[in-house]
Amino acid sequence: MKTEKRWVISFVIISMVCITGVLWPAVTENNAILSQFGTLDQIVPADVAWMLTSCCLVLIMTPGLSFFYGGMVGKKNVISTMLQSFICLGVVTLLWVVVGFSLAFGEPLGINIGNGFCSFVGDPTSFAFMDYVGVLPHNKMATTVPFMLYALFQMKFAVIAPAIITGSFAERVRFISYLLFICLFTLCIYAPLCHAVWYPTGILGAYFGVKDFAGGTVVHMSAGFAALAGVIVLGKRKNSKHVPTNIPFVLLGTGMLWFG
Repeated sequence: MKTEKRWVISFVIISMVCITGVLWPAVTENNAILSQFGTLDQIVPADVAWMLTSCCLVLIMTPGLSFFYGGMVGKKNVISTMLQSFICLGVVTLLWVVVGFSLAFGEPLGINIGNGFCSFVGDPTSFAFMDYVGVLPHNKMATTVPFMLYALFQMKFAVIAPAIITGSFAERVRFISYLLFICLFTLCIYAPLCHAVWYPTGILGAYFGVKDFAGGTVVHMSAGFAALAGVIVLGKRKNSKHVPTNIPFVLLGTGMLWFG
């Protein structure tokens, strides 16, 4: 009965988010934001084609993780472990559209350090519900592709980051607890770190000179430290005997990850 109540609460929260999206007021002209966008003439078709390809390649890595982890767990936990990766496609996408993209790439919120301004996180209202995110390129972050495509590409990284963590606590957490975890991780850890590294005035990138060209810092380090924290909290496994369920699944997942 308790579990059913938890799922009802989850359904109510999702319903409230959807209703808020429907009732969200129409975008009003904000000259400060609109001035940051270029024109359609700046779009380079080759860059658009490559970004679309990259989105597909990153997307296929999340199902690859589900096969990779699903093949290594015990038989009774295969479905739940694989679903932990797949559910990120829905939950993180919803969070990214509502407020995640704004936290990562919205108007910078920070302080003046030395000779320049360094930001810690984006304004959550800048691009809430994808306001102002359309076909025009952004002069700071996406100069040759539509800003919407840039947001889609970044969303794929946000999706796979919590999915990577699942391998550290496979078979040992409740699914509803995992849903809460990925929500908190995406909003409180991933989005601020993404802003700090990849936004032009982000504190790690602009002030400390951190360079991340393929997600090694934003995705893998954040997921790695979160996985380590999960292992420390959960402790050692009680059952030392472990038999992988499906080795071909592991090889299939490895191939999909390599291809992505």
